Amino acid sequence: MTTETFFAKIRTYADLSEEAESAWAAVLRPNQYLKDESLVRAGDVPTSYAFVVEGLFYQHYVGPNGDLIIKYFFPENRIAASVSATLLGEPSLFAITAIEDSTVLEYDFAAFRKLVAKFPDIAAFYIRYMERHWIIEKEPDEVSFRHDDAMKRYRDFIRREPDLHKRLKQHHIAAWLGITPESLSRLRRAIAYGRMVRD
Repeated sequence: MTTETFFAKIRTYADLSEEAESAWAAVLRPNQYLKDESLVRAGDVPTSYAFVVEGLFYQHYVGPNGDLIIKYFFPENRIAASVSATLLGEPSLFAITAIEDSTVLEYDFAAFRKLVAKFPDIAAFYIRYMERHWIIEKEPDEVSFRHDDAMKRYRDFIRREPDLHKRLKQHHIAAWLGITPESLSRLRRAIAYGRMVRD
């Protein structure tokens, strides 16, 4: 597996020097995960991040009633990680599991932190990536879950992530919305009926 896809994506956040790119490339490890295989298990202390070259993962946990709750999806060109657990060196509260057969480039987080300290351009990438995906993108979702009904959240998800929406099973979308698959079916019927009426 080449690292071209990886560094092409990294450069959309920050330009890297050849020296920084070579140093980062040296710690990348290609790996593959089969569908339903765990990247991170709840209770484990994660030590690495994984850039998704091909495939799809989801971050999830089991709620108090035994129901599946999905926090986040990691499609291609995203970094799959239990970030807070890795930063703190503590057991992860969440699992990360492959939804599809997936190919990743993994790197040890401790080694990456050394690169961040050594190379300002890698540090610039790290700051911009975290700001965009773990702050700017997540805050509206957190507000939406407190204030919007399931229909609005579902419509927003379809609008924002049309390709991802097509790849996911109904129970994954329902678990992300915090509703049952039956409730999701009702939302889909209502949307389809609304389109028929408009047409």
